[in-house]
Amino acid sequence: MPLLQTASPVTFGGSNLDRAAHLRDDPVQLGQIAKAHILVLWRGKVLCQRDSETGLASLCFLPKDAPLFRDLAEEARLFLGLSEDGAAYFAQDLSDWNPELPEGVSLNSFVDLSEQAHPDAPEGAVFLELRSIMITLPPRAAELAATARALLNWHSSHLYCAKCGSPSQMVQAGWQRKCPACGASHFPRTDPVVIMLVTYGDQILLGRSHGWPEGMYSALAGFVEPGETIEAAVRREVLEEAGITTSEVRYVANQPWPYPNSLMFGCLATATSTKITVDPNELGDARWLSRQEAMDVFCGSHPEISSPRKGAIARFLLENWLADRFI
Repeated sequence: MPLLQTASPVTFGGSNLDRAAHLRDDPVQLGQIAKAHILVLWRGKVLCQRDSETGLASLCFLPKDAPLFRDLAEEARLFLGLSEDGAAYFAQDLSDWNPELPEGVSLNSFVDLSEQAHPDAPEGAVFLELRSIMITLPPRAAELAATARALLNWHSSHLYCAKCGSPSQMVQAGWQRKCPACGASHFPRTDPVVIMLVTYGDQILLGRSHGWPEGMYSALAGFVEPGETIEAAVRREVLEEAGITTSEVRYVANQPWPYPNSLMFGCLATATSTKITVDPNELGDARWLSRQEAMDVFCGSHPEISSPRKGAIARFLLENWLADRFI
């Protein structure tokens, strides 16, 4: 579904990173790459440095001999790809570190704004929730962070062989797990998700999930089921969640979304009914908004609904619909 012109691009949209898959099974050659940029993650957070003048955070890449890696196994390092100058990008997990957290800090909140400083990290470097900084990252940094976070999420939830139940081992520089007991190979999974802006004339349908921050609404979304097309998943999810029937479904754009391991397929869907019947197991609320109300939401001036997060594909869909860029 082409656009007349492009609005602000989605975060994690890619940077043409050379993933150099031929090196994943060659630890000797990987080890011989003199220059390495290693991104450190702790329980999903990324190590960052803040600019002293602007306060903006950027990813903090460390060399192989950084003190932080003193007690970490090099074999557990994930290879992400190569930069244009031949340097290697890696990711290292530090989730076994157990710092004392301030009272009231929850690492499971929707947007965790707390910061953690490891004693062996460079001065001023802290771990930050990726959601809180994603829109300030350049494309290459965003792709690296999303790839590392998604890969580590997968490894942490696939420690055992799905075939025989034995502990599995990380191989292929992080791009595979191998079971030493039965020989089964397991590969990182990406869950396909449809996210759709449902329209009826000059209205759009927005919904909110249970547990979202107050005032947060977004386009409806759901996982694609086995044996299902993107279009069929859109129609099924809209009907299940809000009781709305749809006809035409058009694909628009996609976005990797490492929360935890998804690829979002952004679509437009034309509604053929307007009566909302919310499934309380799926949504907390859903409502139709006029074009003016949608503009107020986008601009942050709606009295009840907050503006969608910058960098998310839901905002991309809304922005382009408001600007009549879909043809």
